[in-house]
Amino acid sequence: MHSPRTRVQRRPVHGVLLLDKPLGLSSNDALQKAKWLLRAEKAGHTGTLDPLASGVLPLCFGAATKFSQLQLDAPKTYEAVALLGVTTTTGDAEGDEVERRPVVLGELTPERLAAVQQQFTGPLQQVPPMYSALKKDGKALYEYARAGIEVDRPARDVVIHSLSLTLLADNPDAIAVKMVVQCSKGTYIRTLGEDVGAALGFGAHLTFLRRIDTGGIGVERCVTLAQLEAMEEGERLAQLEPPESLLAQHVRVTLDSENAARFLSGVRRRGTWPDAGAVAVFGDNPPALLGVGHIVGGELVPDRLLSPLEIQQILEGTPHLQASGTLEKL
Repeated sequence: MHSPRTRVQRRPVHGVLLLDKPLGLSSNDALQKAKWLLRAEKAGHTGTLDPLASGVLPLCFGAATKFSQLQLDAPKTYEAVALLGVTTTTGDAEGDEVERRPVVLGELTPERLAAVQQQFTGPLQQVPPMYSALKKDGKALYEYARAGIEVDRPARDVVIHSLSLTLLADNPDAIAVKMVVQCSKGTYIRTLGEDVGAALGFGAHLTFLRRIDTGGIGVERCVTLAQLEAMEEGERLAQLEPPESLLAQHVRVTLDSENAARFLSGVRRRGTWPDAGAVAVFGDNPPALLGVGHIVGGELVPDRLLSPLEIQQILEGTPHLQASGTLEKL
């Protein structure tokens, strides 16, 4: 007979875990693993990374999930390696080989690399790859691709803010280009690698992809799942950054107790503030994040609000649900 499985006691956890996602795991698998380690009730990630990609993946727990879209929209920075001379069905090393061409090293001059680098910097249109999670008639594109069906995909507008191309030619049998890319959301680095390879005249596919920054959060600030698993529970919780860590680019506004209470009720507040499209709103007593909003014509307009219970749990610094008690000063 099988012994009964131990049921994990879930609890409210609020904050942001800066994860360095490993190779081989989907973003959702990494999220579920971290959620289990923290015994968290509610969690979400801020944009997917392919299983063959590693790097920065902020995970949001509890109240922080209300601001996850901000990181989804943030610019991203990647390091990638595109192996020249071989194209694949998926644009990376996971796919089947489609075509192989000899690479002529003498044609890969610094001037040629600089020209291609400039060609793919700035606003671009990309056709999403068939091997992607985008949906068509309710099915992911990769489902069609695995069935051998190609469907029309409209081109998408993306922006390559900066692109650096460096020739890697130490191995004459595996000549590659290292790419460092800062780009807008929705950019497919696999597609960019294929396009760069085609522009150089030899075709290419990605053999390495790592996200090193998202919205100003660098990989050096991240923790791995292996490190998290090796920690005691208190250490794991200490890795969480507060929900407002996602709001670093927001204008900060602090309200007194009376105005904080009204703002938390969804009521606009009037003040002498200049117009601002993104505002992080705090109470002054106790000092606590209340939510986000925007200011127009001297009015502070609520957009996303924390609940009084969420604020109380964050202030108490404990993941345990409190059955009673209120934020009287808010």
